[in-house]
This record gives sequence, C-alpha cells and structure tokens, in this order.
Amino acid sequence: MSGPGVGEETPRKSKCPPDKIAYDPARGIKICMETGEVIEEDMIGDEAEWRAYTPEERARRTRVGSPIQFSKPNMGVDVYISASRGSRVRGLSKRLDYLRMRGLRGKAALTSLEKNINQALRYIEDISARLELPRQIKEEAARLYREAASKGLARGRSIESMVAAALYAACRKHRYPCTLDDIAKNLSMREIDAKREVARNYRLLVRQLDIKIPVIDAERFVYRIASALGLPDPVVAEAIRIVKMARSRGLTAGKDPSGLAAAAVYLAALKHGIRKTQKEVAQVAGVTEVTVRNRYKEIDKMFGGITS
Repeated sequence: MSGPGVGEETPRKSKCPPDKIAYDPARGIKICMETGEVIEEDMIGDEAEWRAYTPEERARRTRVGSPIQFSKPNMGVDVYISASRGSRVRGLSKRLDYLRMRGLRGKAALTSLEKNINQALRYIEDISARLELPRQIKEEAARLYREAASKGLARGRSIESMVAAALYAACRKHRYPCTLDDIAKNLSMREIDAKREVARNYRLLVRQLDIKIPVIDAERFVYRIASALGLPDPVVAEAIRIVKMARSRGLTAGKDPSGLAAAAVYLAALKHGIRKTQKEVAQVAGVTEVTVRNRYKEIDKMFGGITS
C-alpha cells in the first residue's frame, strides 16, 4: 500500500461538486463556483495561447509549464543544471564543481536589470503581505514594474518608491480601495517623503506607460472604513445611500472618493446614534480631519440636515 512520500503534500479534498469546479487558465487555478474556494493553484497549463497555421509553426511554438507569473523571478520559469538521467557525477572535484555551478548559475548569469527586478519583486512581496493585497494586484504591480524597468524609468530612482507607485497604480487600475497613505505607511522611508516620492513616480508611470486609471467608486471605501471601525451593517447601508444621494446631486465630481466615503460613514454613524469622532474616521480612511469635516458640511448642507 503506497502513500505520499517524504516531502510530498497530500492532495486537499474539496466538498465542491465536480460540475461546479471552474478552471481559470489565465491564473492557473481551479475555483469552486458556489463558494469561491480556490481548490488548486499553480497548475500546469496545457492550452495554447498562440496560433499556428503550419506543423513547423506548431512545433516551434509548443511549450509546457505553469502559467507565467510576473511576480516571480524569471516569471516563474527557471533552468536547473543537473546530471544526465541515470548517471552520477563521479569524483570529489567534479562533484564540487557541479554543486558550485548549480549554486552560482543564477547569480553569475543575472544582468543589472534582472537584479533590479528581483529586488523589486521582493519589495512587492513584502509590501503586499503587509497590506494583504490580493494576488491580481501583486501580479499587475510586478508587470508594471517590469515594463517600467525595461524602459529605463527605474534608473536613478528608489526601487522601493517605484514598487510602491506600481502597487498604487495596480490598485487604482483594478478599483481596489487602497490609498496612497496606506502604502506610504509601509515603506522604510519617512512617511511624508515617501508619499511625495511615490506620488511623483505614480504620475510618471501613468504618463509613460499610458495606464488607463478608472475612477474608484466611494462605495468601495465605505466597506473598508466601516469594517475597520467595527460598524454594523445598517450603518454601512446608510453610508452607501448617502454616497448615492451625493452623486445624484453632482457632489462627488472632483472629490477624493476616500474622503467622501469617510464623511458618509461619519454621518451614517451619527444618524444611528453611534459616536465616532472625525479624527477616528479620518485615520482609518487615510485622509485629514479637515477633509472629513468639509465633506460632512457639504453633504449635510445639501440635504438640509441629513442627520436630523
């Protein structure tokens, strides 16, 4: 009776019905359509993402392996030096040379650009873990940084600040509610300087890489702020209603969505008799108390005393 060997993982059993399991070839994962559970990841893709019209083209373009991952060194594809199948490296000196070649292969072959990207990928992994960013944000940030580095945009600039700018651009592109302050707080440099430098690099990336940045709805920030403050669902529903009312009157035009969401949450909490200070709400939202106060007064004035 055979079982899993040493170092092997026992396949995880899932309660998801087989007919409800969907395969996402872009990310190499299997997902349960009922619960959203990731059943298996880093799967080897057997589908082709290219076209071939002749047998020669098909033979030249055929490849196998796991999906390309921008957040991994060499995009998740690596080469290992090994002895030929069925043979062993004989002799102490030859074996030492063989082990040294395996250990130094990657380091000796890396160019300055590759070393820069590998260091940036470590920063992306670290900052993403602190902010608990989803995988798609991490992958998009890595892709943006690789493109920026290949165009020479990272030359002469701090790797950490460029990584932070790529992460912020990825969050904005995917409408993920993460503010510039959230990212700046998790950098090694001083927060004021970090925010200024990251904002400058973010504008550079958007301009040079022609990134289309959609407007983030304030409702996305409402959920995040209310969750951090531990507010109940009725307050969340009321805050979203306030945001929608403000949008219908044109109050959201040109306004920071996080500041508008903070004011809506503050107003909704007041209306439900929950005392939260403007300072508490502002700190969670990553905006200033002045911003919360101004948005609060504008909304309250527009609707003639919404908290009454």
